[in-house]
Amino acid sequence: MDLKINHNYKNSIELIKSNIFNFKTKGKLFGDGKRNIIKLFELEGVTMNIKSFKVPNLINKIAYRYFRNSKARRSFEFGTLLLEKGIGTPQPICYLENYNWIGLKDSYYGSEHLQCDLTYRELVENPEYPDHENILRQFTRFCYLLHQKGIEFKDHSPGNTLIKKNKDGNYDFFLVDLNRMNFHKEMSFDLRMENLCRLTPVKEMVVVMSNEYAKASGESENLIFETLWKYTTNFQERFHRKKRLKKRYMFWK
Repeated sequence: MDLKINHNYKNSIELIKSNIFNFKTKGKLFGDGKRNIIKLFELEGVTMNIKSFKVPNLINKIAYRYFRNSKARRSFEFGTLLLEKGIGTPQPICYLENYNWIGLKDSYYGSEHLQCDLTYRELVENPEYPDHENILRQFTRFCYLLHQKGIEFKDHSPGNTLIKKNKDGNYDFFLVDLNRMNFHKEMSFDLRMENLCRLTPVKEMVVVMSNEYAKASGESENLIFETLWKYTTNFQERFHRKKRLKKRYMFWK
């Protein structure tokens, strides 16, 4: 077993251990639990969010033991690094890895639970959402900031940015589902555009995002839109093709 706890929680070590060790029998289920299971626990005035990652297949059991860090450890380390770089994400609390003779058995990532007002998904699904364009433009500025800091958030999809309205009437953004990230000294234009392609299939939103990204970066608005829309349509085609194939060849699931 490998357990790492954020030094800011050194006075809560025993309660953190108790929450993780009793994960299967205690805690309040959060979300549908289809892939990874998330539960909420109380932690001395803070709500603790613990994610139990899906048990890896045989190859990944070995890989996560000997060749690469587990998703739980990466989430903890990337979350810590994001905060150091001034990027919003729920405060990491701990990670736990359990091993058997084959390799990684299971793993858990604990963080502070953040109550948000919405996610980016609400903007995609509801074009009439209050203050829609303003939120979208501020979100685009947030994406530009990520890119300027060399942060490639590989799971940059609609549900993985939490949004909170702050006391000034503006919006703060927080990344979740952190285990797939790359950090660069700088990011090329194409890598930046490709990084945004999973966010929305709505052309009108891509138009607004292109306009705001151009304002922030000084790049050509037309070039941004053409490149981002190309990557977006390519992603959507791959996504729907994969969905059709899965429905055809995995019909029993």
